[in-house]
Amino acid sequence: MVNSKHFGIIFLMIWICTASSCKKKVYSDRIFFGGQIVNPSSTYVTLYKDNKTIDSLPLNLNYRFFKYYDSLDSGIYKIEHIPEYKSVFLEKGDSIWTRINASSFDESIVFSGRGSAKNNFMMDLLLSFEKENSFLSSKYSSDSETFTKIIDSLLIEKKNKWILMDSINQLSPIAQKLTQAAYIYPYATRKERYALLRGTFWDIKRDSVYFDYRKYLSHSETDLAFFDPYINYVLNYLSEKALDSSENYFRNRQKTNFNIKRLQLIKSHIKGNVLRNNLSRAVAFEELMKIENNKNHEKFLQQFLMVNTSKSYLKEVLDLHNDIENMSAGKKLPELKLQNHRLEIVSTDELIENPTIFYFWSQTQMSHYRNTVLKVKELEKKYPEFQFKGVCIQPFNEIVFEVHRMMNIDPETQLAFVNFDKDSKKWVLSLLNRAIVVDANGNIKEGFANFSAPNFVELLQ
Repeated sequence: MVNSKHFGIIFLMIWICTASSCKKKVYSDRIFFGGQIVNPSSTYVTLYKDNKTIDSLPLNLNYRFFKYYDSLDSGIYKIEHIPEYKSVFLEKGDSIWTRINASSFDESIVFSGRGSAKNNFMMDLLLSFEKENSFLSSKYSSDSETFTKIIDSLLIEKKNKWILMDSINQLSPIAQKLTQAAYIYPYATRKERYALLRGTFWDIKRDSVYFDYRKYLSHSETDLAFFDPYINYVLNYLSEKALDSSENYFRNRQKTNFNIKRLQLIKSHIKGNVLRNNLSRAVAFEELMKIENNKNHEKFLQQFLMVNTSKSYLKEVLDLHNDIENMSAGKKLPELKLQNHRLEIVSTDELIENPTIFYFWSQTQMSHYRNTVLKVKELEKKYPEFQFKGVCIQPFNEIVFEVHRMMNIDPETQLAFVNFDKDSKKWVLSLLNRAIVVDANGNIKEGFANFSAPNFVELLQ
Protein backbone atom coordinates (compact mmCIF):
# COMPACT_ATOMS: atom_id res chain seq x y z
CA MET A 1 0.00 0.00 0.00
CA VAL A 2 2.54 2.52 -1.24
CA ASN A 3 -0.14 5.12 -1.67
CA SER A 4 -1.31 5.32 1.93
CA LYS A 5 2.24 5.30 3.22
CA HIS A 6 3.31 8.32 1.16
CA PHE A 7 0.15 10.34 1.70
CA GLY A 8 0.34 9.55 5.42
CA ILE A 9 3.97 10.59 5.82
CA ILE A 10 3.52 13.80 3.88
CA PHE A 11 0.39 14.86 5.74
CA LEU A 12 1.96 14.12 9.10
CA MET A 13 4.68 16.54 8.04
CA ILE A 14 2.08 19.27 7.56
CA TRP A 15 0.74 18.99 11.09
CA ILE A 16 4.20 18.64 12.63
CA CYS A 17 5.38 21.76 10.82
CA THR A 18 2.24 23.66 11.73
CA ALA A 19 2.65 22.80 15.39
CA SER A 20 6.41 23.33 15.46
CA SER A 21 8.10 26.29 17.06
CA CYS A 22 9.97 27.37 13.92
CA LYS A 23 8.88 30.95 13.12
CA LYS A 24 9.37 33.17 10.11
CA LYS A 25 11.08 36.45 10.94
CA VAL A 26 8.39 39.14 10.95
CA TYR A 27 9.51 42.40 9.38
CA SER A 28 6.31 44.38 9.98
CA ASP A 29 2.56 44.02 9.85
CA ARG A 30 2.43 45.81 6.49
CA ILE A 31 2.14 44.03 3.17
CA PHE A 32 3.49 45.56 -0.02
CA PHE A 33 2.07 44.16 -3.25
CA GLY A 34 2.78 45.46 -6.72
CA GLY A 35 3.80 44.48 -10.20
CA GLN A 36 3.96 45.19 -13.89
CA ILE A 37 1.65 43.90 -16.63
CA VAL A 38 3.28 43.46 -20.04
CA ASN A 39 0.85 43.61 -22.99
CA PRO A 40 -2.04 44.54 -20.67
CA SER A 41 -5.57 43.63 -21.72
CA SER A 42 -7.16 45.99 -19.20
CA THR A 43 -6.31 49.18 -17.32
CA TYR A 44 -6.34 47.65 -13.85
CA VAL A 45 -5.87 44.54 -11.75
CA THR A 46 -8.27 43.37 -9.05
CA LEU A 47 -7.36 41.75 -5.75
CA TYR A 48 -9.85 39.27 -4.26
CA LYS A 49 -10.05 37.32 -1.03
CA ASP A 50 -12.74 34.79 -0.12
CA ASN A 51 -14.70 35.60 -3.31
CA LYS A 52 -14.86 39.28 -2.31
CA THR A 53 -13.19 42.23 -4.02
CA ILE A 54 -10.50 43.74 -1.80
CA ASP A 55 -9.08 46.36 -4.12
CA SER A 56 -8.95 47.55 -7.73
CA LEU A 57 -5.46 48.75 -8.63
CA PRO A 58 -5.09 50.97 -11.74
CA LEU A 59 -2.08 50.57 -14.02
CA ASN A 60 0.09 53.68 -14.37
CA LEU A 61 1.72 54.86 -17.59
CA ASN A 62 4.37 52.14 -17.23
CA TYR A 63 1.65 49.49 -16.74
CA ARG A 64 2.62 49.10 -13.09
CA PHE A 65 0.50 48.87 -9.95
CA PHE A 66 1.48 48.85 -6.29
CA LYS A 67 0.13 49.51 -2.83
CA TYR A 68 0.98 49.13 0.87
CA TYR A 69 -1.63 47.43 3.02
CA ASP A 70 -1.73 47.88 6.79
CA SER A 71 -4.65 45.60 7.64
CA LEU A 72 -4.65 42.64 5.23
CA ASP A 73 -4.88 39.22 6.85
CA SER A 74 -2.41 36.52 5.86
CA GLY A 75 -3.89 34.05 3.40
CA ILE A 76 -4.70 33.14 -0.18
CA TYR A 77 -5.70 36.01 -2.46
CA LYS A 78 -6.53 36.11 -6.14
CA ILE A 79 -5.13 38.64 -8.57
CA GLU A 80 -7.23 39.17 -11.70
CA HIS A 81 -6.33 40.90 -14.93
CA ILE A 82 -9.35 40.23 -17.14
CA PRO A 83 -9.92 37.55 -18.25
CA GLU A 84 -7.20 35.69 -16.30
CA TYR A 85 -6.62 35.26 -12.58
CA LYS A 86 -4.18 33.44 -10.34
CA SER A 87 -3.76 32.79 -6.62
CA VAL A 88 -1.13 34.58 -4.57
CA PHE A 89 -0.28 33.92 -0.91
CA LEU A 90 0.32 37.06 1.13
CA GLU A 91 1.58 37.23 4.72
CA LYS A 92 2.23 40.13 7.02
CA GLY A 93 5.75 41.40 6.33
CA ASP A 94 5.72 40.36 2.67
CA SER A 95 7.00 42.73 0.01
CA ILE A 96 6.09 41.12 -3.29
CA TRP A 97 6.54 42.32 -6.84
CA THR A 98 5.11 40.32 -9.75
CA ARG A 99 5.69 40.54 -13.48
CA ILE A 100 3.02 39.20 -15.84
CA ASN A 101 2.78 39.06 -19.60
CA ALA A 102 -0.96 39.10 -20.26
CA SER A 103 -0.44 37.39 -23.64
CA SER A 104 0.93 34.25 -21.94
CA PHE A 105 -0.43 34.65 -18.44
CA ASP A 106 0.45 31.42 -16.59
CA GLU A 107 3.81 30.85 -18.26
CA SER A 108 5.02 34.39 -17.60
CA ILE A 109 4.19 35.01 -13.93
CA VAL A 110 7.30 35.62 -11.83
CA PHE A 111 7.40 36.87 -8.23
CA SER A 112 10.30 38.68 -6.56
CA GLY A 113 10.94 40.21 -3.17
CA ARG A 114 10.27 39.04 0.37
CA GLY A 115 7.62 36.30 0.28
CA SER A 116 8.18 35.44 -3.38
CA ALA A 117 9.63 31.93 -2.92
CA LYS A 118 6.37 30.31 -1.81
CA ASN A 119 4.49 31.90 -4.71
CA ASN A 120 7.09 30.96 -7.33
CA PHE A 121 7.01 27.41 -5.97
CA MET A 122 3.24 27.22 -6.42
CA MET A 123 3.43 28.69 -9.94
CA ASP A 124 6.13 26.15 -10.88
CA LEU A 125 3.85 23.41 -9.57
CA LEU A 126 0.99 24.66 -11.71
CA LEU A 127 3.13 24.59 -14.86
CA SER A 128 4.39 21.10 -13.96
CA PHE A 129 0.83 19.84 -13.56
CA GLU A 130 -0.13 21.26 -16.95
CA LYS A 131 2.79 19.42 -18.57
CA GLU A 132 1.83 16.19 -16.80
CA ASN A 133 -1.81 16.31 -17.90
CA SER A 134 -1.40 14.62 -21.27
CA PHE A 135 0.90 11.97 -19.77
CA LEU A 136 -1.55 11.15 -16.97
CA SER A 137 -4.50 11.17 -19.35
CA SER A 138 -2.85 8.33 -21.23
CA LYS A 139 -2.53 6.35 -17.98
CA TYR A 140 -6.22 6.30 -17.05
CA SER A 141 -6.50 3.02 -18.92
CA SER A 142 -4.02 1.42 -16.49
CA ASP A 143 -5.16 -0.74 -13.59
CA SER A 144 -5.55 0.96 -10.21
CA GLU A 145 -2.28 -0.41 -8.77
CA THR A 146 -0.24 0.89 -11.72
CA PHE A 147 -1.95 4.28 -11.65
CA THR A 148 -1.33 4.57 -7.89
CA LYS A 149 2.39 3.90 -8.36
CA ILE A 150 2.62 6.60 -11.05
CA ILE A 151 0.91 9.15 -8.79
CA ASP A 152 3.14 8.19 -5.86
CA SER A 153 6.31 8.69 -7.87
CA LEU A 154 5.19 12.18 -8.96
CA LEU A 155 4.14 12.99 -5.41
CA ILE A 156 7.58 12.06 -4.04
CA GLU A 157 9.28 14.17 -6.70
CA LYS A 158 7.27 17.27 -5.65
CA LYS A 159 7.81 16.49 -1.97
CA ASN A 160 11.58 16.54 -2.45
CA LYS A 161 11.37 19.88 -4.23
CA TRP A 162 9.26 21.23 -1.38
CA ILE A 163 11.78 20.06 1.25
CA LEU A 164 14.58 21.88 -0.58
CA MET A 165 12.52 25.06 -0.99
CA ASP A 166 11.44 25.05 2.66
CA SER A 167 14.99 24.46 3.93
CA ILE A 168 16.23 27.51 2.01
CA ASN A 169 13.38 29.88 2.86
CA GLN A 170 12.30 28.87 6.40
CA LEU A 171 8.60 29.20 5.70
CA SER A 172 6.08 30.08 8.37
CA PRO A 173 3.83 27.23 9.57
CA ILE A 174 0.86 28.42 7.51
CA ALA A 175 3.05 28.86 4.42
CA GLN A 176 4.35 25.32 4.92
CA LYS A 177 0.83 24.00 5.11
CA LEU A 178 -0.37 25.84 2.01
CA THR A 179 2.64 25.04 -0.17
CA GLN A 180 2.44 21.35 0.75
CA ALA A 181 -1.28 21.33 0.05
CA ALA A 182 -0.47 22.88 -3.33
CA TYR A 183 1.08 19.64 -4.55
CA ILE A 184 -0.66 17.01 -2.41
CA TYR A 185 -4.26 17.87 -3.27
CA PRO A 186 -3.79 18.02 -7.07
CA TYR A 187 -2.52 14.43 -6.99
CA ALA A 188 -5.35 13.42 -4.66
CA THR A 189 -7.69 15.01 -7.21
CA ARG A 190 -6.18 12.86 -9.95
CA LYS A 191 -6.87 9.76 -7.88
CA GLU A 192 -10.47 10.84 -7.42
CA ARG A 193 -10.77 11.50 -11.16
CA TYR A 194 -9.42 8.05 -11.92
CA ALA A 195 -12.02 6.54 -9.61
CA LEU A 196 -14.77 8.55 -11.30
CA LEU A 197 -13.69 7.32 -14.72
CA ARG A 198 -12.61 3.77 -13.93
CA GLY A 199 -13.88 2.82 -10.51
CA THR A 200 -17.27 1.29 -11.24
CA PHE A 201 -17.98 -2.19 -9.89
CA TRP A 202 -14.95 -2.29 -7.59
CA ASP A 203 -15.27 -4.75 -4.73
CA ILE A 204 -15.02 -3.68 -1.08
CA LYS A 205 -11.39 -4.82 -0.70
CA ARG A 206 -10.21 -3.02 -3.81
CA ASP A 207 -12.16 0.07 -2.77
CA SER A 208 -10.49 0.04 0.63
CA VAL A 209 -6.97 -0.30 -0.76
CA TYR A 210 -7.34 2.35 -3.43
CA PHE A 211 -9.04 4.97 -1.24
CA ASP A 212 -6.82 4.43 1.80
CA TYR A 213 -5.17 7.81 1.14
CA ARG A 214 -8.40 9.59 2.04
CA LYS A 215 -7.90 8.96 5.75
CA TYR A 216 -4.90 11.31 5.64
CA LEU A 217 -6.86 14.11 3.98
CA SER A 218 -9.16 16.54 5.75
CA HIS A 219 -12.55 17.69 4.52
CA SER A 220 -12.77 20.52 7.05
CA GLU A 221 -9.84 22.80 6.16
CA THR A 222 -10.87 26.38 6.85
CA ASP A 223 -7.36 27.61 5.96
CA LEU A 224 -7.83 26.10 2.50
CA ALA A 225 -11.50 26.99 2.03
CA PHE A 226 -10.70 29.27 -0.95
CA PHE A 227 -7.59 27.48 -2.22
CA ASP A 228 -8.31 26.09 -5.70
CA PRO A 229 -6.29 22.82 -5.40
CA TYR A 230 -8.15 21.93 -2.20
CA ILE A 231 -11.59 22.93 -3.48
CA ASN A 232 -11.04 20.93 -6.69
CA TYR A 233 -10.15 17.88 -4.63
CA VAL A 234 -13.18 18.10 -2.35
CA LEU A 235 -15.56 18.66 -5.29
CA ASN A 236 -14.20 15.55 -7.03
CA TYR A 237 -14.41 13.60 -3.78
CA LEU A 238 -18.07 14.64 -3.46
CA SER A 239 -18.70 13.61 -7.06
CA GLU A 240 -17.31 10.15 -6.46
CA LYS A 241 -19.34 9.75 -3.27
CA ALA A 242 -22.50 10.90 -5.06
CA LEU A 243 -22.37 7.97 -7.51
CA ASP A 244 -23.41 4.39 -6.90
CA SER A 245 -20.92 1.80 -8.12
CA SER A 246 -23.03 1.04 -11.19
CA GLU A 247 -23.53 4.67 -12.26
CA ASN A 248 -21.58 6.27 -15.09
CA TYR A 249 -20.03 9.62 -14.17
CA PHE A 250 -20.34 11.30 -17.57
CA ARG A 251 -24.03 10.49 -17.90
CA ASN A 252 -24.94 11.40 -14.33
CA ARG A 253 -22.94 14.61 -13.90
CA GLN A 254 -25.34 16.34 -16.33
CA LYS A 255 -28.34 15.60 -14.11
CA THR A 256 -29.76 17.92 -11.45
CA ASN A 257 -30.16 15.02 -9.02
CA PHE A 258 -26.39 14.45 -9.12
CA ASN A 259 -25.74 17.98 -7.87
CA ILE A 260 -28.52 17.70 -5.30
CA LYS A 261 -26.71 14.63 -3.95
CA ARG A 262 -23.48 16.63 -3.79
CA LEU A 263 -25.25 19.35 -1.79
CA GLN A 264 -26.57 16.71 0.62
CA LEU A 265 -23.05 15.30 1.00
CA ILE A 266 -21.69 18.79 1.72
CA LYS A 267 -24.23 19.11 4.51
CA SER A 268 -23.41 15.71 6.02
CA HIS A 269 -19.64 15.39 5.34
CA ILE A 270 -18.20 18.92 5.45
CA LYS A 271 -17.59 20.78 8.69
CA GLY A 272 -17.36 24.54 9.00
CA ASN A 273 -19.74 27.05 7.46
CA VAL A 274 -17.04 28.90 5.50
CA LEU A 275 -15.95 25.80 3.58
CA ARG A 276 -19.48 24.40 3.34
CA ASN A 277 -20.83 27.65 1.88
CA ASN A 278 -18.03 27.98 -0.66
CA LEU A 279 -18.49 24.39 -1.86
CA SER A 280 -22.27 24.74 -2.12
CA ARG A 281 -21.77 27.97 -4.08
CA ALA A 282 -19.44 26.17 -6.50
CA VAL A 283 -21.94 23.33 -7.00
CA ALA A 284 -24.74 25.85 -7.53
CA PHE A 285 -22.82 27.64 -10.26
CA GLU A 286 -22.08 24.32 -11.97
CA GLU A 287 -25.73 23.31 -11.90
CA LEU A 288 -27.25 26.65 -12.94
CA MET A 289 -24.90 26.88 -15.93
CA LYS A 290 -26.37 23.61 -17.20
CA ILE A 291 -29.01 25.51 -19.11
CA GLU A 292 -30.69 22.33 -20.31
CA ASN A 293 -31.62 21.58 -16.66
CA ASN A 294 -33.43 24.89 -16.22
CA LYS A 295 -36.82 23.27 -15.50
CA ASN A 296 -35.27 21.49 -12.47
CA HIS A 297 -33.43 24.47 -11.02
CA GLU A 298 -36.18 25.49 -8.62
CA LYS A 299 -35.90 22.04 -7.02
CA PHE A 300 -32.12 22.43 -6.82
CA LEU A 301 -32.37 25.89 -5.25
CA GLN A 302 -34.64 24.55 -2.52
CA GLN A 303 -31.86 22.14 -1.54
CA PHE A 304 -29.26 24.91 -1.78
CA LEU A 305 -31.24 26.96 0.75
CA MET A 306 -30.95 24.08 3.22
CA VAL A 307 -27.14 23.94 2.96
CA ASN A 308 -25.93 27.49 2.37
CA THR A 309 -25.97 29.99 5.25
CA SER A 310 -24.34 32.93 3.42
CA LYS A 311 -26.71 35.76 2.48
CA SER A 312 -24.25 37.15 -0.10
CA TYR A 313 -23.87 33.74 -1.78
CA LEU A 314 -27.62 33.28 -1.80
CA LYS A 315 -28.06 36.64 -3.54
CA GLU A 316 -25.30 35.77 -6.01
CA VAL A 317 -26.87 32.42 -6.89
CA LEU A 318 -30.39 33.83 -7.18
CA ASP A 319 -29.11 36.69 -9.35
CA LEU A 320 -27.45 34.16 -11.66
CA HIS A 321 -30.68 32.15 -11.83
CA ASN A 322 -32.64 35.31 -12.72
CA ASP A 323 -30.06 36.41 -15.31
CA ILE A 324 -30.28 32.99 -16.98
CA GLU A 325 -34.06 33.32 -17.05
CA ASN A 326 -33.69 36.73 -18.69
CA MET A 327 -31.55 35.16 -21.44
CA SER A 328 -34.20 32.55 -22.30
CA ALA A 329 -35.52 32.19 -25.82
CA GLY A 330 -38.34 34.63 -26.53
CA LYS A 331 -37.17 37.20 -23.96
CA LYS A 332 -35.97 40.66 -24.95
CA LEU A 333 -32.15 40.79 -24.94
CA PRO A 334 -31.06 42.76 -21.84
CA GLU A 335 -29.68 46.12 -22.89
CA LEU A 336 -25.96 46.79 -22.43
CA LYS A 337 -23.89 49.92 -22.96
CA LEU A 338 -20.86 48.90 -25.02
CA GLN A 339 -17.91 50.71 -26.58
CA ASN A 340 -17.68 51.04 -30.37
CA HIS A 341 -14.56 51.49 -32.50
CA ARG A 342 -14.81 55.29 -32.11
CA LEU A 343 -14.62 54.76 -28.33
CA GLU A 344 -18.21 55.98 -28.01
CA ILE A 345 -20.70 54.32 -25.66
CA VAL A 346 -23.61 52.81 -27.58
CA SER A 347 -26.72 50.87 -26.60
CA THR A 348 -27.22 47.35 -27.87
CA ASP A 349 -30.88 48.21 -28.42
CA GLU A 350 -29.82 50.76 -31.05
CA LEU A 351 -27.47 48.32 -32.79
CA ILE A 352 -30.03 45.63 -33.57
CA GLU A 353 -31.74 46.45 -36.87
CA ASN A 354 -31.56 42.98 -38.47
CA PRO A 355 -31.28 39.46 -37.08
CA THR A 356 -27.99 39.61 -35.15
CA ILE A 357 -25.34 37.23 -33.83
CA PHE A 358 -23.13 38.45 -31.00
CA TYR A 359 -19.86 36.53 -30.65
CA PHE A 360 -17.09 37.13 -28.12
CA TRP A 361 -13.31 37.38 -28.01
CA SER A 362 -10.42 38.40 -25.78
CA GLN A 363 -7.25 40.36 -26.48
CA THR A 364 -5.31 37.60 -24.70
CA GLN A 365 -6.70 34.84 -26.97
CA MET A 366 -5.83 36.10 -30.45
CA SER A 367 -5.63 32.65 -32.07
CA HIS A 368 -9.22 32.07 -30.94
CA TYR A 369 -10.18 35.46 -32.39
CA ARG A 370 -8.57 34.68 -35.77
CA ASN A 371 -10.42 31.36 -36.02
CA THR A 372 -13.68 33.02 -35.00
CA VAL A 373 -13.30 35.79 -37.60
CA LEU A 374 -12.65 33.23 -40.35
CA LYS A 375 -15.90 31.48 -39.44
CA VAL A 376 -17.75 34.81 -39.30
CA LYS A 377 -16.61 35.70 -42.84
CA GLU A 378 -17.89 32.36 -44.14
CA LEU A 379 -21.25 32.77 -42.39
CA GLU A 380 -21.66 36.34 -43.62
CA LYS A 381 -21.54 35.08 -47.21
CA LYS A 382 -24.06 32.29 -46.59
CA TYR A 383 -26.42 34.28 -44.36
CA PRO A 384 -26.35 37.93 -45.52
CA GLU A 385 -29.61 38.64 -43.70
CA PHE A 386 -27.74 38.41 -40.37
CA GLN A 387 -25.38 41.01 -38.93
CA PHE A 388 -22.45 39.71 -36.91
CA LYS A 389 -21.17 41.73 -33.95
CA GLY A 390 -17.89 40.83 -32.25
CA VAL A 391 -17.70 41.80 -28.58
CA CYS A 392 -14.28 42.10 -26.95
CA ILE A 393 -14.32 41.44 -23.21
CA GLN A 394 -11.77 44.22 -22.62
CA PRO A 395 -12.00 47.92 -23.63
CA PHE A 396 -10.40 48.80 -26.98
CA ASN A 397 -6.87 50.16 -27.42
CA GLU A 398 -4.52 51.01 -30.31
CA ILE A 399 -3.19 47.46 -30.50
CA VAL A 400 -6.71 46.17 -31.17
CA PHE A 401 -7.26 48.72 -33.93
CA GLU A 402 -4.00 47.63 -35.57
CA VAL A 403 -5.11 43.99 -35.38
CA HIS A 404 -8.39 44.94 -37.08
CA ARG A 405 -6.47 46.62 -39.90
CA MET A 406 -4.10 43.66 -40.32
CA MET A 407 -6.96 41.12 -40.33
CA ASN A 408 -9.17 43.26 -42.59
CA ILE A 409 -11.98 43.36 -40.02
CA ASP A 410 -14.67 45.99 -40.46
CA PRO A 411 -14.39 48.09 -37.27
CA GLU A 412 -18.10 48.92 -37.51
CA THR A 413 -18.83 45.29 -36.57
CA GLN A 414 -16.74 45.37 -33.39
CA LEU A 415 -17.74 46.32 -29.84
CA ALA A 416 -16.19 46.04 -26.39
CA PHE A 417 -17.28 45.74 -22.80
CA VAL A 418 -16.66 48.81 -20.68
CA ASN A 419 -17.50 47.16 -17.35
CA PHE A 420 -16.98 43.43 -17.86
CA ASP A 421 -17.66 42.44 -14.23
CA LYS A 422 -21.11 44.03 -14.25
CA ASP A 423 -22.26 43.64 -17.85
CA SER A 424 -21.05 40.08 -18.45
CA LYS A 425 -23.40 38.94 -15.68
CA LYS A 426 -26.41 40.38 -17.52
CA TRP A 427 -25.62 38.21 -20.53
CA VAL A 428 -24.27 35.35 -18.36
CA LEU A 429 -21.01 35.25 -20.29
CA SER A 430 -18.62 32.56 -19.06
CA LEU A 431 -17.06 31.13 -22.25
CA LEU A 432 -15.54 32.82 -25.30
CA ASN A 433 -17.20 30.23 -27.58
CA ARG A 434 -20.58 31.62 -26.57
CA ALA A 435 -22.87 33.24 -29.12
CA ILE A 436 -26.20 35.03 -28.75
CA VAL A 437 -28.71 34.96 -31.61
CA VAL A 438 -31.52 37.54 -31.69
CA ASP A 439 -34.17 38.50 -34.25
CA ALA A 440 -34.60 41.95 -35.81
CA ASN A 441 -36.66 43.08 -32.81
CA GLY A 442 -33.96 42.11 -30.32
CA ASN A 443 -35.83 39.07 -29.06
CA ILE A 444 -33.61 36.15 -28.11
CA LYS A 445 -33.68 33.17 -30.44
CA GLU A 446 -30.82 31.37 -28.63
CA GLY A 447 -29.09 32.91 -25.62
CA PHE A 448 -26.54 30.16 -25.00
CA ALA A 449 -25.35 28.99 -28.41
CA ASN A 450 -21.91 27.45 -28.97
CA PHE A 451 -20.37 29.40 -31.84
CA SER A 452 -17.75 26.69 -32.43
CA ALA A 453 -20.26 23.84 -32.60
CA PRO A 454 -20.72 22.19 -36.02
CA ASN A 455 -24.50 22.53 -35.74
CA PHE A 456 -24.44 26.28 -34.95
CA VAL A 457 -25.65 27.08 -38.47
CA GLU A 458 -28.94 25.32 -37.74
CA LEU A 459 -29.88 28.32 -35.60
CA LEU A 460 -29.57 30.59 -38.64
CA GLN A 461 -31.87 28.59 -40.89
